[in-house]
Amino acid sequence: MTDSPSTSPPEEKPIPSGLRAQGRLRVPSSKSLTHRYFNLAVLARAPIVVENPLVAEDTRLFLQALSRLGFRVTEEEGRVRLEPAASSPPPGEGGKGETEIFCGNAGTMLRFLVATLTVVPGLWRLDGVPRLRERPVRPLVDALRRLGARIEYLGAEGYVPLRLHGSTLGAGTTVLDAGESSQYLSALLMAALRAPGPVTVEVQSLTSRPYVDVTLGVAAAFGGRIEEDGPSTYRVWPSALDVPRVAVEGDWSAAAYPAAAAALTGGKVALQGLVRDSRQGDRGFLALLAEMGAGVSWSGDEVTIEGGRGEGLRGIEADLSSMPDQVPTLAALAPFARGTTHIFNVAHLRIKESDRLDAMAGELRKAGATVEEGPDWLRIPGIWADGPPPTDPVRIDPRGDHRIAMSLALVGLRRAGIVITAPEVVGKSYPGFWRDLEGLLGRPLTP
Repeated sequence: MTDSPSTSPPEEKPIPSGLRAQGRLRVPSSKSLTHRYFNLAVLARAPIVVENPLVAEDTRLFLQALSRLGFRVTEEEGRVRLEPAASSPPPGEGGKGETEIFCGNAGTMLRFLVATLTVVPGLWRLDGVPRLRERPVRPLVDALRRLGARIEYLGAEGYVPLRLHGSTLGAGTTVLDAGESSQYLSALLMAALRAPGPVTVEVQSLTSRPYVDVTLGVAAAFGGRIEEDGPSTYRVWPSALDVPRVAVEGDWSAAAYPAAAAALTGGKVALQGLVRDSRQGDRGFLALLAEMGAGVSWSGDEVTIEGGRGEGLRGIEADLSSMPDQVPTLAALAPFARGTTHIFNVAHLRIKESDRLDAMAGELRKAGATVEEGPDWLRIPGIWADGPPPTDPVRIDPRGDHRIAMSLALVGLRRAGIVITAPEVVGKSYPGFWRDLEGLLGRPLTP
């Protein structure tokens, strides 16, 4: 298991415009699935080999957490071996203190561990970077406390840092509001597999449902028993989790960027490594590209996206509540699509690595686009569909957010003068992004 990029990125990335994205590309492994496999490894506490894991900033943080949790982590080419100690390690010095686990700005990892550590013996402290301290966890903590979990806020109520007392999660019924994040529900369902008795979760609201489907599939692969009782009730049974080997499929979230590049530039890009009937919700982004006028076709396990058909891209109406990671991607295409693109039902975008609605609206306006922004929506007219965009130099601030950096890079493929500052932020989920973009454009991205 090795990192994808061979050299450190420069401080800025100028994006060349006027080129077509063309070629064949194997997409990175799924970040969502890698996180879930690592989390279930903690719960299973049995040896496991994870084939083809994503190697990125977030997943490395989780591997460090596994080491803190008493696992021997062995990285090999294309796989990682996780072997637990003979018994759960006593946390802290001499088994009397607490063990701190640093989550950086990995929101998925944080929320999974908030639930998972309530069933792992020990005393645990979770913390992260300042932005992570702004990302809420109260709905999940409230639901866990209803099941007896002992969790203490060490700073602002509703946010990390947290102190968690292991082996305190009990059986019974709890209520969960997952309207902010489906990760709350995924975290609770996985942890409940190791509760001392059955757990019933009554969900008051839920966003990004496909990510829960991913969790259910992964839990079943580990031998976990989770039953859906109607649209908003889940019953979880104590399960012996044990699977010796799993393989991570390609990441549909990452695949959206080269796919969008082909559609935007009139190019043709073939993507490999994706599962056509995957539970990952972001596979639906190809349907959005097709609705906008791009060509999408499958041949075996390879999907090809082709732009330049008909009269170019068309603006669309898109409820992206189940596909939140693709809001920045679609917003990047919108100024070049004839008509108006309306993205809505995505209030939860404001508590990601950045406030993604504000970030996309602000940076697109900086580039000269017109953007209307509401509490849970963006409306973007295609002002560059029939006329040339500006060409004056613009330095884009990705706000510390990998998806903002990659999406605004797409804008630069048609709008000359775009420079992405802090390009290294893509390392959170797609370390090889700049290398792959260079390969599709056929030239290096150099100052």
